[in-house]
Amino acid sequence: QVQLVESGGGLVQPGGSLRLSCAASGFTFSMYTMSWYRQAPGKERELVATITSNGAIAPYADSVKGRFTISRDNAKNTTYLQMNSLKPEDTAVYYCNRRPLGAWGQGTVVTVSL
Repeated sequence: QVQLVESGGGLVQPGGSLRLSCAASGFTFSMYTMSWYRQAPGKERELVATITSNGAIAPYADSVKGRFTISRDNAKNTTYLQMNSLKPEDTAVYYCNRRPLGAWGQGTVVTVSL
């Protein structure tokens, strides 16, 4: 069965950085486009970044453009989200998923605050 395990979240000050990881299992990871999403308190889940099976990157959400970078390692069945210059409005639960969507993981919480 499809399993996605996100990690790497935490509490960080504004301007700081975090690197999120998403370990995938239960499907042929290298054949799927992968995406990162986030859901802030009281808001709908939004798409942040997407990377295709061969490493092509779709345009980032405007809110993270120039600050976040998505990548993947097919040998490790893992996708990453490098987040720099973090802002309080980046506070959210971050999820990864494949395209087409599989089961959602538990997400990893990112809190940007002094």
